[in-house]
Amino acid sequence: MPIQILMPALSPTMTEGNLARWLKKEGDAVKAGDVLAEIETDKATMEVEAVDEGTLGKILVAEGSQGVKVNEPIALLLEEGESASALSAPVAAAPAPAAAPAAAAPASAPAAAAPAAAAVSHGARTIASPLAKRLAEQAGIDLATVKGTGPNGRIVKADVEAAKARGPVAAAAPVAAAAPAPAAAPAAAPKAAPAPVQTFGLPAFDLVPHSSMRKTIARRLTEAKQNVPHFYLTVDVGLDALLKLRTDLNVRGEKSGVKLSVNDMIIRASALALKKVPGANAAWSDEGLMQFKGVDIAVAVSIPGGLITPIIRDADKKGLAEISAEIKDLAARAKAGKLKPEEFTGGTFSISNLGMFGIREFAAIINPPQSCILAVGAGEQRPVVRNGALAVETQMSCTLSVDHRVVDGALGAEWLQAFKGLVEDPLSMML
Repeated sequence: MPIQILMPALSPTMTEGNLARWLKKEGDAVKAGDVLAEIETDKATMEVEAVDEGTLGKILVAEGSQGVKVNEPIALLLEEGESASALSAPVAAAPAPAAAPAAAAPASAPAAAAPAAAAVSHGARTIASPLAKRLAEQAGIDLATVKGTGPNGRIVKADVEAAKARGPVAAAAPVAAAAPAPAAAPAAAPKAAPAPVQTFGLPAFDLVPHSSMRKTIARRLTEAKQNVPHFYLTVDVGLDALLKLRTDLNVRGEKSGVKLSVNDMIIRASALALKKVPGANAAWSDEGLMQFKGVDIAVAVSIPGGLITPIIRDADKKGLAEISAEIKDLAARAKAGKLKPEEFTGGTFSISNLGMFGIREFAAIINPPQSCILAVGAGEQRPVVRNGALAVETQMSCTLSVDHRVVDGALGAEWLQAFKGLVEDPLSMML
């Protein structure tokens, strides 16, 4: 019975994707781990790997297709020994090719003493990978007694090996009568043509279809602005000491290839400020306040078609050189569409820096479920008054957007005060 290959969910926010191209063609042999296709998600272009062995029998969704829904069948895989005539028979639903594996049990967890639950089956057919079937046959293991840990309860190699290690178990009692197979679902109706755009007297224009990324950005930011009670705090921060230290460090780092940016130092200052003021390192949930234990800084990076926020994990525990190397690598792979989902999902605090574009000051929209985002403007020379005398100082304006459900005005001001102190006394960041 052919196995359906489904459109996988390759990121937490993905509901649909574009099938960029097939890397296998009909009739090609497929092994577990082979790359089948490239999928454009809302954040990146990612490779889809096979989890089963067989032959790619039929491609259901052509490459270049847009807006393919998650879990929609995209191809049929013939198992070993199946002929092409099986493609006209009802097919078994299979897991999405790149579905995330279930979390492994802790190493200290004892092996289950009770018999495993019966394997998932479709009618009389047990859902198991071809390799698992062969191993079970060689070991004399009844697959009906093996619990599958693969996607959708599919039995994989590790399940058979675990069953072999447990020793023989009693076979499951036979089912009195198999339930009749469900009727095949009717073919989906063709999609209706989209309604024409209302121009309302606008001049001529070209209509550029929304990418998956742009749709996701629009949805998430609309939800954030509608549902999160934003308020804003702005402070002017002196940069002269930081710029001097950066120059000194870059001179010393020339031989090792280390070249720090102002943004690298802002990331570290933000992380250390969150350690000093942990109340700002939190998020809202209806059940309670989520007080984060780690400091994970998400940094907004502009990429073709939108924005992505790669994350510096445990930024408070990393030095400037490590932060600099990591953010350069993440930003480069973000622009190439090569980030992994875990590298841009999560984060406890965000930074958006538009200073390089000469933007003096702006307010950013919070990235839920986080409660704070720091908007960093350009460093510029400004007149200041010190001890009654006029002077010139390099300053930048920074605006903290805050979720008022989590961070009150005094707490937000306390964080900005800690951040300002670190930037204006940058040697304190080196301790």
